[in-house]
Amino acid sequence: MKGYDVTTQDGDESEARQVFLHLTDKGTSAVSATMADTPYITPTVERQAQPVIQLEDFVGALRSSPLAPWASCSPWELTSQSEALVRRMLASLSMTEFRIENEVAVHVTAIVETGAVLKGPLILGPQCFVAASAYLRRGNWVGDHCTFGPGAELKSSFVFSGTTLAHFNFVGDSILGSDVNLEAGSILCNHRNERADKEILVRVGLDLHRVGCTKFGAVVGDRCRIGANAVVAPGALLKSGSAVARLSLFDDELASP
Repeated sequence: MKGYDVTTQDGDESEARQVFLHLTDKGTSAVSATMADTPYITPTVERQAQPVIQLEDFVGALRSSPLAPWASCSPWELTSQSEALVRRMLASLSMTEFRIENEVAVHVTAIVETGAVLKGPLILGPQCFVAASAYLRRGNWVGDHCTFGPGAELKSSFVFSGTTLAHFNFVGDSILGSDVNLEAGSILCNHRNERADKEILVRVGLDLHRVGCTKFGAVVGDRCRIGANAVVAPGALLKSGSAVARLSLFDDELASP
């Protein structure tokens, strides 16, 4: 008997969300949203002619995943549109392989403990484990063999095979590659609440680039390790195999030139 909660509403975010997307195999040609907390700052923010980074440089399985049609998009474009993208993926799932209810799709081999909360749109892949009191909400795609321990929260993110959020983690508006491990209490922040200009910046080489949105966490490359109680500030780009020390702050905006 199912013991976890499935819902499509986010409490105070219960107003209907209307997102108009024109998605192609080359990425997104137009986006608009009618919601007070839309991640796009103004309609005048120009999209980069070419992505600032190539996501497949961080996530080796990108081109063989359901995200392949949008592999040329920037990471923050994907996370900002995660709900619409996950809904597109939901439409192609096999009813014999997934249990689907209220835009929540759980693979028949996944284990979800009593007390976990799953809010759609969500796809939880094969052999995943979600512990009691874990909270997955608002546009997540999770690959196979992923683990979400007690108190782990995942929001508007894409998580690839074999990745673990041990317990008491927060990951928001992020893309995590394969075999990533977050120890207890480590978090990926997704919002710059400390300043008036809240647009997220990402560092590529010596330069900081504006990304045109106010909600973006991190790209965490394959096989990264994030230590217990570490904090990763918004806009982080962690190369494959990187490690963030326990109790540390990783903030790309503060990187030395």
